[in-house]
Amino acid sequence: MTQNLTLKYKLWLDSNGKAFGEGPCDLLTLVEESGSLRQAAQSMNMSYSLAHKLVKDLEGRLGFPLIARTIGGPGGGGSTLTPEARDLLDRYNRFMEEATREIEKVYRKHFPE
Repeated sequence: MTQNLTLKYKLWLDSNGKAFGEGPCDLLTLVEESGSLRQAAQSMNMSYSLAHKLVKDLEGRLGFPLIARTIGGPGGGGSTLTPEARDLLDRYNRFMEEATREIEKVYRKHFPE
């Protein structure tokens, strides 16, 4: 009866609308790795303008800046995560790891193989 069932779920943090979830986490992780919001957006097949709007909307909902930008210069501009964004990413990733373990445990309890 349950042999074809698989567990699917989405979790996000909300503050009068979606404030943080898997997509924003991925975007900020890519900004951290690449040093560029433009490159991070491109890696996700997202336009820069959409990524920029998403970051601005999230910053408004969260109440703190996520990205520090530098403009121009010899090496060009770039983006780095703020300390608050790094802390949020760290806490969100730890939360998701624990939540995933617990959700899977409850799933196996109610839908054993």
